[in-house]
Amino acid sequence: MMDEPAGARPLRGDGLKALTREDLEIYGVSELEERIELLEAEIARSRAQIARKQATKSAADALFNFKNG
Repeated sequence: MMDEPAGARPLRGDGLKALTREDLEIYGVSELEERIELLEAEIARSRAQIARKQATKSAADALFNFKNG
């Protein structure tokens, strides 16, 4: 017998959208500071991924420009 799917997969970015709608009034100062630390770590992770993608694109552009030049 086949198992039923657990449910629809969340769409890309849904977690972030939910995070931005969360009521911050329920959090204490230390919880908000921890939240900021986590968000800053996520920003750093996103920036690092952008840098990796830009480096890969630059390397590909250099390779193809070398062949065409």
